[in-house]
Amino acid sequence: MHEQIDHPCVQHKLATIRDQETGHKLFRELAKEITMFLCYEALKNIKTRKVEVQTPLATASCHEIDTDLVVVPILRAGVGMLDGILELVPTARVGFVGLYRDEKTKKPVSYYQRFPPQVSNGTCIIIDPMLATGGSTVAAIDALKQKGAGQIIVICIVTCEEGLALVEAAHPDVPIYTASIDERLDDNKYIVPGLGDAGDRLFGTSH
Repeated sequence: MHEQIDHPCVQHKLATIRDQETGHKLFRELAKEITMFLCYEALKNIKTRKVEVQTPLATASCHEIDTDLVVVPILRAGVGMLDGILELVPTARVGFVGLYRDEKTKKPVSYYQRFPPQVSNGTCIIIDPMLATGGSTVAAIDALKQKGAGQIIVICIVTCEEGLALVEAAHPDVPIYTASIDERLDDNKYIVPGLGDAGDRLFGTSH
């Protein structure tokens, strides 16, 4: 299952983050803001429990989140989305998956993994600005499931049908939330029209 979030505020920010004239400071701010909107939608059906809260006037019946949240950015670009989720859910724990794409095979290669123990009974949220071929996302989901993760959600800023198809074929139980399903991948496996290289644009390392 995948869902494109078409809220006007998301689409307005997406237009600005796509712009090649947007510098790394604003790019980071927009990545954070878009992620907050996407996370808000992605967690709308999360498990909650009833609690009683004493207000200054009376007792109120309320709801609290009833699962551990573990946010897992795919290094390095996923780190640019992390603050957006932590601002929304500051008690979330954070794990990391380090993957890079082999330039010849175009396949993901893992070089780092670090997860808190709560992945085994919590809700894991994988974040990466670009879900392109889908290979890195599948590898990250594989790694989490090997650690016993049950509920996994993927949040990306832009993706394409090719990447979605690969992830959904490998892991049909994992929902994907995005701001845009773009047209295609080019010969170098970059999303078109996309954002360019999200990592370079986030961290100001473009040449």
